[in-house]
Amino acid sequence: MKTPRSYLFVPGRMPDRFAKAAGSGADAIILDLEDAVGPEAKPEARDHVADWFGNGGAGLVRINGADTPWFDDDLAALASCDVSAVMVPKATPESLSAVADKLPGRALVALIETAEGLAALRRSVTCPGVTRLAFGNLDFGADTRIPGTGPVLDPARFEIVLASRLGGLVSPVDGVTPELKDGGILADEVARSRMLGFGAKLCIHPAQVGFTNDGFTPSEAEVDWASRVLSALSAASGSVVQVDGKMVDRPVIERARQVLADVGQAPQ
Repeated sequence: MKTPRSYLFVPGRMPDRFAKAAGSGADAIILDLEDAVGPEAKPEARDHVADWFGNGGAGLVRINGADTPWFDDDLAALASCDVSAVMVPKATPESLSAVADKLPGRALVALIETAEGLAALRRSVTCPGVTRLAFGNLDFGADTRIPGTGPVLDPARFEIVLASRLGGLVSPVDGVTPELKDGGILADEVARSRMLGFGAKLCIHPAQVGFTNDGFTPSEAEVDWASRVLSALSAASGSVVQVDGKMVDRPVIERARQVLADVGQAPQ
């Protein structure tokens, strides 16, 4: 199963949109019990989410934070649901451990949205159940008083990529792009995210899914290059080899294998 490139949020209070989100082309959907659901609608949203999974639906659930009055009720509701993955907002080692204790065996996506969460990343990636990190860029900017969500936050992005690697996790998920009508802005942000080492992105509208999937999928030229690198390596039987006038060494080989893995081809 390929690692998701796109995660599409859908409000937990709008069950009529669950199936539409699932059919949007997104690699995964996130049923949101947090920001997209007002306090008075939390119980009803939990019921809608439970019904979705009870009827065979798939996806992740973003719960409310450990510092909110809805946290325990969210965990209790999900304990009886066939939910394989939970997104933990404002993640810290303490909140991740609390979720893992109540929902053992569930995969956890740690959403890094605060200075505290970023500072504790090296511990968070060792918490039970954590399979991927995601960047909550909007909340992080607000928490750190940084007026911007793009390149100004790239130092935080680098820390998330580094911690993912140190923790043996798959490439992390970058945050949302607020602009909904300018595909060029989204495409540029996806390209920059990929160059920084991210492997996916959070989406807030179905129109963003296609750009995101395309941006995180290796191009035909990349796949061709990777195939030629590994073919040349195989033909050389361990001897030194060059491709496109460049020496092929271990980092190049690993990159070529990753490109093929990203498109579902078995690396040679």
